[in-house]
Amino acid sequence: MTTFAATFRPTMDRPASWIAALGAFGLAIVAGTALIAQVSGDRGIAPVASSTDISIGGIEVNATGRNADDARRNGWLQAERKAWEKLGGPKMSDSDIDSMVSAVVIESEQIGPRRYIARLGVVFDRTKAGPMLSGQGGPAVRSAPMLTIPVLKSGGTYTVYEVRNVWQRAWAEYQAGRSAIDYVRPSGAGGDSLLVNYGQIGRRSRSWWRNVLDAFGAADVIVPVAQLDRQWPGGPVTGTFTARYGPDDRFLETFTLSARNEDEVPAMLNKAIARFDQIYTAALNAGHLRPDPSLRTDRVTLDPTVAALIAAERDAQSAEAAAAAAAAAAATAESAALPGETLPGPPPAAAVVNSFVVQFTTPSAAAVDSGLASVRGTPGVRGAATSSMAIGGVSVMRVSYGGDLAGLAAALRARGWTVNQSGNSLSISR
Repeated sequence: MTTFAATFRPTMDRPASWIAALGAFGLAIVAGTALIAQVSGDRGIAPVASSTDISIGGIEVNATGRNADDARRNGWLQAERKAWEKLGGPKMSDSDIDSMVSAVVIESEQIGPRRYIARLGVVFDRTKAGPMLSGQGGPAVRSAPMLTIPVLKSGGTYTVYEVRNVWQRAWAEYQAGRSAIDYVRPSGAGGDSLLVNYGQIGRRSRSWWRNVLDAFGAADVIVPVAQLDRQWPGGPVTGTFTARYGPDDRFLETFTLSARNEDEVPAMLNKAIARFDQIYTAALNAGHLRPDPSLRTDRVTLDPTVAALIAAERDAQSAEAAAAAAAAAAATAESAALPGETLPGPPPAAAVVNSFVVQFTTPSAAAVDSGLASVRGTPGVRGAATSSMAIGGVSVMRVSYGGDLAGLAAALRARGWTVNQSGNSLSISR
């Protein structure tokens, strides 16, 4: 210990900056470890492949037979008949119905020597059964792809993909083939837990939402919220479910279900998802579940008054630039003319548009929007778009400017930015 202390004690030969460098190196290691810990672990549940077949679940059967196998076979035929009746299909024999069944899903079962009690799901082949259902085999109109963020509130904590939970599992196992809603369900693995979390629900920045939706190929977002309240360990569980949608977290409907114990919670959640599907389908048919126009850059519209003010400011800037160019050309011609001679000045050359990289600090999503708006409004800037975004850090934008880098730096300083130039890029801050 004495040798270690003497080795790193600040002296003229070993300055204190060494200690600071070692400390920074240690912090970098800790930060990297913390980031890995946030995205690693067994947290993802991959959604099942949604089948386009016709699935009916939750069918209770109670059948008997000569033996256990015969009782089970009779129970399955009974489930197929009940499922066909539930679909509203025409009256058919058991053998004809059985010929259209592609699978029987066992949700729970009890098998006795001559008795079979179970809750089953029946999957009908759409090609065979669809034409006999008079259009009831599936939705006539489907929604745009909807990013589905299942939020669970349990024990006073809101979670999405931070840990595996029963609500995420229920949505991952949901067969949405017959639904009118195109559910986009992230697996929750890797960086999904960082990109999609409960904090994202409260963000209103359209730029940030567009980045999230583009990452999953979705057009809008729906948020089914489940709040589970347990009266005592192993006792009854009450679930309060709320359907919300859109980047503004709009409310649709709420309902309550209950389970007698923990073993019945999965069945309660499956029933809740079916109810959510009905709510979102009704909202789609009513015209409420259409993608928000502000989430599409080609559909964003400004208030006419604001648009007029922006146009007036641009016209004034153009007039000032033209006047300055004319004055510069006149001064150049006057200095080049002989005594007593006036030379006509050449027309000003058009500015060459160059592309530059600009870094800017973005402590919040609002800082991204305000930074882009300020740079886009700078005289001479022809366009600006983010190429890398880091909320809470430094983001990068690509700026098209009619001039050189020094001219862009001067124009940004005139807009109130603190500008630092490094090579062929700029770093700006407030």
